[in-house]
Order: sequence, then C-alpha cells, then structure tokens
Amino acid sequence: MPPSIAIIGAGLGGLTLARVLHVHGMAATVFEAEASATVRSQGGMLDIHGETGQLALKAAGLYESFLDLVHPGGQATRVVGRDGTVLFANGDDGSGDRPEVPRGSLRRLLIDALPARTIRWGSKLTQAVSSGDGRHELRFADGSIVTTDLLVGADGAWSKVRPLLSAEMPVYTGMSYVETWLKDVDHRHASSAATVGGGALFAVAPGKGILAHREPDGILHCYVSLVRSEAWMSHLDSHDPMTTIARVAAEFDGWDESLRALVTDSDTAPVIRRLYALPADHRWERVPGVTLLGDAAHVMLPSGEGANLAMWDGAELAHALVAQPGDVEAALAHYEEPLFRRSGLAAADAVALREVCFGDRAPDSLVEMFSGSGPAG
Repeated sequence: MPPSIAIIGAGLGGLTLARVLHVHGMAATVFEAEASATVRSQGGMLDIHGETGQLALKAAGLYESFLDLVHPGGQATRVVGRDGTVLFANGDDGSGDRPEVPRGSLRRLLIDALPARTIRWGSKLTQAVSSGDGRHELRFADGSIVTTDLLVGADGAWSKVRPLLSAEMPVYTGMSYVETWLKDVDHRHASSAATVGGGALFAVAPGKGILAHREPDGILHCYVSLVRSEAWMSHLDSHDPMTTIARVAAEFDGWDESLRALVTDSDTAPVIRRLYALPADHRWERVPGVTLLGDAAHVMLPSGEGANLAMWDGAELAHALVAQPGDVEAALAHYEEPLFRRSGLAAADAVALREVCFGDRAPDSLVEMFSGSGPAG
C-alpha cells in the first residue's frame, strides 16, 4: 500500500511536489492555511531559471503551459545612478534563459493541474507530533486531526514542521524591503515608467536601493531596499502609510524624482518586509517520516533563487519517492544530501549578491557583474 503523504503549504514548492507525484501516479494531500487560492495577492514577477525552475515545470508536464505565461520583455535589465543616468542596459530579445512570469499565474497553473480536493484550503496546522514508526499526527486549528506516513514541510520561513527536524529559526539579516505598487503607469506615472523601462530596474547605492519591475497591465512593482537595523525599521509605522512613505523617501533625498516617485507616488499602502534567513549551512539529521523543502528548509536573502529552489526541491523529492516507492527513508536520504549542498551554495551566493548590490562599491559593482567584468552574484 502506498504511503500517505501530507504536504503542509500550497506555495510553489509544495504544489510542484504534489503535481510531479501525480504525474507518476502517486497521491498526496496539500494542507493550506489560507481559505482559498484568491484570498491574497501572490506578489510580483518571478524569473524562472533554466537549470532549476524550468526543469521542475518540465517534470510536472507544465512547461509548454508555463511559456504561455511569460511576460514579453520582462528580462530587460537596467541599472541607473541616483541621478537617473543609465549605467547599464540590456534588452530582452526573447533569447534569455530566465523568462519572467507573474507569481500568481504560475501558482494558479500548478493548482489547476492537480486533481480536485488535492488541496484542503483553510487547514492551518497548529502542531505536528510524532506517533512513532515515522508517522505523524497533524493537528489543525479547526480541530481536525490527520495521521500521515510522510510529512513534508513546505510552509515557508516560519514553518510549523521544521521543529521536528531542527532547532534553528530564521534571524534578521540586517536588511528590509518596503514594497510599493504604481498602477496605470503609462498615463499616471509616465516619468517613472520611462525610467524603469520594460523589465527590471536597479538603482542602488551603499546600504540602500530602489528596485522595480514592469509588470503586465501597466503596473510598476517596487522594492525599496534598506540595510538597516531592526530597531530602525521598528520606527516605521505600517499603520500610518504617509509617515512611512515620507521617512523612506527621506533616505533618497537628492535622487532623481522619477526614482523617488516609485516610493512617494505608490497607489497602495507600503508593505514593510523584514528579511530573515536560516544559516547558510542549515541541515538536520534524518528523522523518520518527515522532511522540508523551499523556505522551510533554506530561507535566505532574496537573490532570484528562492522560488526556483523551492520548485526544484519539490520535483527532486517527488523523483526520489517515485524511485523508492517502498522505502520512504531511503528516498528522503537520497533527497536531503543534495538539498543541503545546493541550498548552502545558493545562500552563500545570496550574501555575496547583497554586497554587490548594496556594498561600498555599489552601483559600480553591480554594473561590473551584469557586464561580465566583475564577480557573478
């Protein structure tokens, strides 16, 4: 009899795991705390990498459908100085290997590719308890209890499953984002739209930066990056949008107005996102019947790798389980060692990329990286 598989979290990694298992005739149940797929926005654009995310989508049998979601021109890249001067520009001729897609559309593609009732919405895990022999009892906020042969924590940075394997908790990285959105930009925010261009914009300096991306339907999505302490960030009041915007904009006094407008002219309230990470060498000893993927296993600084690694984790775990259908422990051991290696390398690269983007030599260091004359991030 095949093992029962419970996946906690309907993010990209957990959904990829469920879909690849389904392709190979193995069933799993995904438990998601949110009430539905549409309860909140799923964020902005993702660049899906040829060596990880795209391979996962091919394993899921969804690669051709994924191509239909690609945002034309989204791979264009531009670095500008604080005065708006273009320091580096690279267009998107469609030949790049990291096409951009909306995260929400990609998630919907995976959800729609699963059998009905695979995902149990509104199922918030409150506790997972070992019941022996590799099985775990899952207790949910609605009072329901489920016992499973294999438990997979795909539930993000603050995973409820991780404590079964590791005592590590994410710690503040010293860096935060303040997220803003501008809408109908070609008519209402034309100057900022022209500065950003058709793809990604990087306006960076030591300790701070304004990152933005052109999205479908005339939207600019911006992340204001600040290398600041938690104490400094705590003075930003997310319940007082105007004060937050004013204080963040003050960090960019003297910058070109089309850049500052990405902060000051936001059509939505700013969202403060403190960035946390696990140790780059995070790993755990094998515990029967439970494992992790994605941010639950290796949350790190943003580098463009997080979603790709989560999807690749999901596909690789599915392949290990399919290859060892009668031996869950052998499958998990086969999956986890490569997971530790690739996530450790990616986390170290993410730290190096922060220095490239926001270190003492920014923006020159970023221009050198993009132009191929400096170290890759």
